[in-house]
Parts: sequence; structure tokens; C-alpha cells
Amino acid sequence: MLETYEQLKTLIDSMEDDVRKAAGGNKAAGTRVRKLMQDVKNGAQTLRVKVLEGRDTPVAS
Repeated sequence: MLETYEQLKTLIDSMEDDVRKAAGGNKAAGTRVRKLMQDVKNGAQTLRVKVLEGRDTPVAS
């Protein structure tokens, strides 16, 4: 679960330059941002599922 979270953080950090370029009107950067945001969406869903699995798994004590 933590690995997935770290991957999401890295992905978001990696697109900062492209977001700034897209805000300035660079269409190619906008395309890259949209693709990366789709990856973020998929990663967030994966993390969500892992959190739910962790919640539903009984903890041995």
C-alpha cells in the first residue's frame, strides 16, 4: 500500500513542469498532463482497493 502511495506522489511531482507549460498554452504539455492524470486516476483506484483490502483483512494478534 505504501509503495503505491509513493508511486502516486512521484507521478504527481513529475508532471509539475508540464502543468506549468500547459498553463502557458503549450498543447503538447497539456496532452502529457492529461495522460499522466489518467495514470494518477488509475493509481488512486489501485490504492483505494488496497486500503479496502487492508480494512477487511483481520489483524492477527
